[in-house]
Amino acid sequence: MPVQLLKIIKEQSETPLPSHLQKENLRHLQEGCDYTNRYIQGIITLSYPLTKLRDGTDFFKIVLQDSDNLSSQINSINVLIYGKMAEDCAKIIRHGETFIIAGFKVVKLPTAREDGRHDCHLEVSEEAGSAIYIYTKPGTTAASETASLSVAPKYVYTPLNHLKDGTIVNLYGVVKFFKPPYISKGTDYCSVVTLVDPSNVKLTCSLFSGNLDSLPKIYKVGDIVRFHRIKIREYNGQMQGITSGGFASLTFDGTVGAPVVPRTSSRVYTFTDEEQKTIEELRSWAASNICISGPAAKLSGVQPMLFFDLTCQLVGKAKVDGSSFLLKVWDGTKCPYPTWKVPVEAKDLEGEKVLLHQLRNLAVDILVYDNHVQLAESLKVGSFLRIYSIHTKQASADNKDVSHIEFHLHGGTCYGRGIGVLPESNPDVKELKAFLESVDLTDSQNIESMCSMDVDSTFANVTDLELHLQRCQQLSVTVLTDHQDLSNTELKTITKSPAPQQYRIRAKLRTYKPQKLHQSVKLHCSKCNSLQEVPDRDAFDLILHDSAGTAPNPELHNTSWYESVTWTTQDQKKREIAIHFVKHDEMLQHPEDTLIMIEGGTLKEIWKLAKRFKCVIPVRSTEDDLELLDLSAPFLLQGNVRYYGCKQCSTPKPMKNLSSIAAEQQPSWEPTEIAQVLGIQLLQYVFVMKFTLVDETGALNAYLFDYEKFFQIPASEILTSNFLQQKMQMTMNTLCPPGRKLGDLPWLECFIRSYNVRDEMKNQVYYQIFDTTVAEDVV
Repeated sequence: MPVQLLKIIKEQSETPLPSHLQKENLRHLQEGCDYTNRYIQGIITLSYPLTKLRDGTDFFKIVLQDSDNLSSQINSINVLIYGKMAEDCAKIIRHGETFIIAGFKVVKLPTAREDGRHDCHLEVSEEAGSAIYIYTKPGTTAASETASLSVAPKYVYTPLNHLKDGTIVNLYGVVKFFKPPYISKGTDYCSVVTLVDPSNVKLTCSLFSGNLDSLPKIYKVGDIVRFHRIKIREYNGQMQGITSGGFASLTFDGTVGAPVVPRTSSRVYTFTDEEQKTIEELRSWAASNICISGPAAKLSGVQPMLFFDLTCQLVGKAKVDGSSFLLKVWDGTKCPYPTWKVPVEAKDLEGEKVLLHQLRNLAVDILVYDNHVQLAESLKVGSFLRIYSIHTKQASADNKDVSHIEFHLHGGTCYGRGIGVLPESNPDVKELKAFLESVDLTDSQNIESMCSMDVDSTFANVTDLELHLQRCQQLSVTVLTDHQDLSNTELKTITKSPAPQQYRIRAKLRTYKPQKLHQSVKLHCSKCNSLQEVPDRDAFDLILHDSAGTAPNPELHNTSWYESVTWTTQDQKKREIAIHFVKHDEMLQHPEDTLIMIEGGTLKEIWKLAKRFKCVIPVRSTEDDLELLDLSAPFLLQGNVRYYGCKQCSTPKPMKNLSSIAAEQQPSWEPTEIAQVLGIQLLQYVFVMKFTLVDETGALNAYLFDYEKFFQIPASEILTSNFLQQKMQMTMNTLCPPGRKLGDLPWLECFIRSYNVRDEMKNQVYYQIFDTTVAEDVV
């Protein structure tokens, strides 16, 4: 057990602390740091009775005072001890004793300063690999000392079939599936890993970090990982792992007989002979129980309509447009089919020109999209990559019968799609480097005869898009819906004129933001004029998960205006679900005309119900009535659209107010009417974009604030429709064609209005597009 009594003999500890532990200053503690090999020392000034948490876990709390900084205003901290360690400490500690904690977790609490203590507390448990040392003088040892602890600290690793909801554990596992790190919707990197072990239980882990290097360095299925301090939560009857404070990982090659060398960015970690034995045992088990794919495909073996992983070297790269990026790679073999050459200007292509020309028949162009672009831009030419789930697509050149192969890395992370950078120490890289060095490149030519890298032939063909853009260069790609009597005004004149005024302009769209078009969709409150981001499904999922802890109230079932059905799920959690069907004229209606309210449902279940019923409202029980969930969640789902309310302007009312709509002769169940009777200020979906417009006289930034008129696409539907997203991207590619010179851009006719925004310092003039829509032959 990781609690140890250390006797004091002549003011010195009879047994020294482990040499790898270093003392940490109380004032320097920060949430999220790794304190595996650090310790805090202090004097016990207060302890609370041993209690049990709701799940039966023992819990013990003490207050530790920093004896080295008694004069400091904040010199004490709360320590929360869990599990067997809590029970053991409660038996033996005394006030005034010196207490040492190693391998703790720091959690920041904004209200902690109210009691004059540190604004963080420490969490300690055996499962997290913590250790406790208590200095005790001869003659003061508790009678239970022999029943307590006498062994040095040691990490405990939990098999996957012994995981419990809400715990923080250490574990080993074999990688069965993974997604290489990618940029999440926030600022962090994310990686998803599915692990298995000899217990034949599967665990999927979602790992987040602002530092790419701190995520596990997994290169292939079959790798073995060691996770320290990973948090376990239960969802839909299955355990999931997520990163917690102090999370750390080691990754090992899963090949039997390979050197046991950990991959990690951490400079300090522990790894024992016993753990090496664990790695060898997992390798042997995985070799006969995990389907590990063979070597990655070679370019010489690719076929059309194939998805494959490629280990290669990057020899060139270039930006194509805002949502795609070009990678030129080779692996020393030649593709058996003619390959597509992505049209980019030679000046935009980064890479050694002579080498690119030498490899023109061996290197292939891979076009990467969307969320992979940011990582692709950061790659260094010459680095070695493993690109996962490349799609080979067969296509025909215009006016030619000859087909060619295109290589695409599509957006998203399905099927592990992504890019990994391999170190030169990787065995596959060593093998690839040796092979590349053996390839004969004597076919190279003098740089003067490179014919501009075959640019002329690259741009020889005129595509349908180019013909379409030629039309756009003459005619406007937007049309005016009002104010036809206004004449055009030059941008230079507008920028020098006072606001507010309205203008008609003819200009070109040089650039726009955001480039990722889904980020342009916001939620707008017409009452307080606030804008907010559309919450992601994870936030909704978490609110549903929390509300499922409140059981439905049977006294609220089967009222005069709705009928109720309840049941309990058959999984381990035994989740209680209630669905309330709103009636009309005391009769249940057809599903497509029915509003339902649901308690205890999961995100997946609610989406299914929304496709079948007219409206779905997630609710929870109180003593007197049903009520809406937190307004961070949608208060209403209708088809594929989630409707949100403004937290600031809404005053939610009881659900019984819906009975007034149910009593109407023909209830419409319109979102605006539902919001009104429930006291909700409805938020509206809106496109918010910044256009940089230019003409012969100058430039200005104009904002687009549009619900559906400009694009002729409802902002409320685009986030759940791939078709509408593609339509919007095609529209923007027409308004602002990627890779075109300013003179080749199409004209836009727009109305813009100027307006003033005042703050304490100055008055700022802004411009907004209005009464303008995209031409019908563009959309």
